Amino acid sequence: MAARTISGCWPTAFALAALVASQAAIAEVLEQVMRVAGATVHYKVVLPADYDPEKEYPAVLVFGGGPQTMDTVDRTLERNFRAEAERRGYIVVAPAAPDGEQFFREGDRIFPEFLEMILGEYRIEERKFHVAGPSNGGISALHVAAKHPQYFRSVTAFPGYLWQPTDAKLIALSSLCVFLYIGERDEFPWHSEMQREAEFLRARGALARYTVEKGQPHRIETLAGAGAARLFEGFEEAERGCTVEPEGRAAPARVEAGTLAGATPEPRDGGVPWGGSTGSIGDADSRSGLRMARAGGAARS
Repeated sequence: MAARTISGCWPTAFALAALVASQAAIAEVLEQVMRVAGATVHYKVVLPADYDPEKEYPAVLVFGGGPQTMDTVDRTLERNFRAEAERRGYIVVAPAAPDGEQFFREGDRIFPEFLEMILGEYRIEERKFHVAGPSNGGISALHVAAKHPQYFRSVTAFPGYLWQPTDAKLIALSSLCVFLYIGERDEFPWHSEMQREAEFLRARGALARYTVEKGQPHRIETLAGAGAARLFEGFEEAERGCTVEPEGRAAPARVEAGTLAGATPEPRDGGVPWGGSTGSIGDADSRSGLRMARAGGAARS
């Protein structure tokens, strides 16, 4: 009887061992808090499976969309980053807006100190990040990368454009790989500005790509789930280098500082997070669209 009891325990023992092994193989997600630049910053860190603190890893800084709360951070990680980061061995760092201040506005004050503190805690390849995000997260990614390009390898917005663009800001991005995605059916009129910025960068020898996702709205499903692999393919392309031969034509016209009008991305519908259960986008742009004043030319919509 005893022998039968012992042998009967083996399946349970094997099942427990398999469960422990499977849990060990799942990447860890940490919820952290730090005090930086006078602000309390809540952020998530996705660590690779079998994370080794002595090993260097590629890393992605991720911004959520809409009001950039921790709720939008969680949704963005699950839709676009966590699974691929686990599979490919990336560290992902995703902060929520400090004190509700979005990262393309006053929330940008936590940089670069926040990045330095992350670099002090984790071994990041070349001490540089990829930076990416959807909607307001894409705007934030371009904004922060333009202010601190020395900390980044690539910037990806899906969608997003450079907030209050100038020649100097765009030129600061020209040492990075820039990947811009927008849905063909996106109701916000960001298409022409995103395309213009990509052309500006390509004319200066940057690897800058503007892609219209066929049939997609503002929330791009083709870059979520299995499609998120395309985001990481861009990161890996950037790791091979971001400089190409300049295109054989003049760069687009200058953009003067402070000339972006009628384009103030804000949470709408009572601040429901981008991608929330109501289907609200969480961004609002002027109904008349983006209008960029050109040197020597009239504003356009």
